[in-house]
Amino acid sequence: MNPVIGIIGGMGPLATCDLMNKIIRFTDAQKDQDHIRICVDSNTNIPDRTTAILHHGKTPVPELVKSALRLEAMGAQLLIMSCNTAHYFYNDVIPYLDVPFMSMIEETVKYLKDSGVSKAAVLATDGTRDSKVYEKALLQAGIEVVYPSEKNQKLLMSLIYDYVKAGKPGIENLPVQELVDEVKAMGAQKMILGCTELPIAFERVGITEDTVDPTTVLAQRAIQKVGAKVKKEYLIA
Repeated sequence: MNPVIGIIGGMGPLATCDLMNKIIRFTDAQKDQDHIRICVDSNTNIPDRTTAILHHGKTPVPELVKSALRLEAMGAQLLIMSCNTAHYFYNDVIPYLDVPFMSMIEETVKYLKDSGVSKAAVLATDGTRDSKVYEKALLQAGIEVVYPSEKNQKLLMSLIYDYVKAGKPGIENLPVQELVDEVKAMGAQKMILGCTELPIAFERVGITEDTVDPTTVLAQRAIQKVGAKVKKEYLIA
């Protein structure tokens, strides 16, 4: 029997597809039967995480738990979640589970620490930034944190919500390079693309240098966790 990974998805749907695609692309498989079985619950009923954190909106925890339990019932042996901001609620979901739940935040920070990074920029939603989901883990690992200016934070939110989630055209015309130059001038060695829409956005504008994609980190660690291998040409560490 092939191992089974369960993805708590729908946050957003494209980011969910991106995570699943990376698991498939990175797995060292010669035929269909060599691949990991993946169960996905693209639960678009999960309330917006940033609204819940910053504006006392409806909590996503009940829907996150529903998705997790559905995936367990489908045979998932490891759960992962395709949303950085949702990890603010990670510890609220854990008590309901009977299978391991891998944290995208923890795995990304471990990767940065093992890579010798001492200062990183966190590019993320307002919810992830203000809740310090990454900052707490990075500082605990001895990694200094920088953030973009208010102007460029607004640009990030537009990238995420307008250009990826809503599919607005013209993303290639946005001044994303200015944001990159700003955080590099602050001394950031790496930029954490700390929202699962951002790797999609940065790929579309052609910026990949000095970026860390938590979706890639999570996909590879999940593959390894269930006993499969990552293709050598994709292995990040």
